[in-house]
Amino acid sequence: MRFLWPEMLWLLLALPLLAAAYLYVLARRKRAVVVYPNLALARTAMGQSQKLRRHIPPLLCWVALGAALLALARPSATVTLPADTLTLVLAMDVSRSMEAGDVSPTRLAAAQEAARRFVDGLPSSVRLGIVSFAASATVVQPPTEDHQDMLDAIDRFELQTGTATGSGLIVALSTLLPDDRADLDALLLNDQFSSFGGIPAPLGKNSEVEAARKREEERPPAEPGSYRNGAIILLTDGRRTTGPDPISIARMAAKRGVRVYTVGFGTPQGGTVAGDGWSYFMQLDETTLRAIARLTGGEYFQASSAGDLSKVYSNLTTRFSLERRDTEISALLAAAAALLLLLACLLSIRWFRR
Repeated sequence: MRFLWPEMLWLLLALPLLAAAYLYVLARRKRAVVVYPNLALARTAMGQSQKLRRHIPPLLCWVALGAALLALARPSATVTLPADTLTLVLAMDVSRSMEAGDVSPTRLAAAQEAARRFVDGLPSSVRLGIVSFAASATVVQPPTEDHQDMLDAIDRFELQTGTATGSGLIVALSTLLPDDRADLDALLLNDQFSSFGGIPAPLGKNSEVEAARKREEERPPAEPGSYRNGAIILLTDGRRTTGPDPISIARMAAKRGVRVYTVGFGTPQGGTVAGDGWSYFMQLDETTLRAIARLTGGEYFQASSAGDLSKVYSNLTTRFSLERRDTEISALLAAAAALLLLLACLLSIRWFRR
């Protein structure tokens, strides 16, 4: 627990002073009993239970005052609360390596089944958008709360060649943040972050690309993970072969405070997929996926089987249903103080008619 106004804690020194004053008053009453014998007779008639009762209302008032003084210091605690309405974007790799049969029946089929279970477990407060990527990235489902639309989009995945992890990430980012879509699409079109050489912007678009690039450079960085209204889940089973550098795109997400949870689906040793006279070698790039998660305040998960992937999605569902966050609890303490004070008054009236 931390306090937004810690200097107000000095007021708690009044509590021991009040306790001392109460004890002093009790001591004076005892002396009065010795001087006036009739008072002693009255106290004897009260009985032991009555003697204890008379201290309960003052004690409740004393505790209520302590809670009220703590509330003045504006305490803040990390608590687990139901998540607010969130928008998640699932970016799924549909490159040819997802055709590999080392996960039964294929990696893509296993990933689709795990994604369906993920959708079934999402709370109603979560909207989900879905992006598929191979050599390029496509929004297959804009963010929606309709679970059937999500499931239909997952069923529409089609395998393609190439793995443009950076493209999938930037399209997911523009889907999550529609206000930034124009700038992000312009940067993706120009492919300024690609280590394989940029794609020249169409005639008449150069000025738009330069303006978008300038706005991106001048954007003040947010604290990584500070964006609380959504996140991106990036699933891939291979190393990038084309498109923008995903690390550069991760820095753009981090600038906006967007968390990216990365899921590596496959084994670090890699494997070969054959088909149509071609042979594709897939190797999981854990280094890049860990870096993306670290830069954005997300987390990296590794899944080597359909069961592992289901566990990852189950873990993420829990994270998005409940979240831990710093919350000021002054109102709770103030309410507790009021209830204690009310209880003290009611007990005093019931027991002592005053």
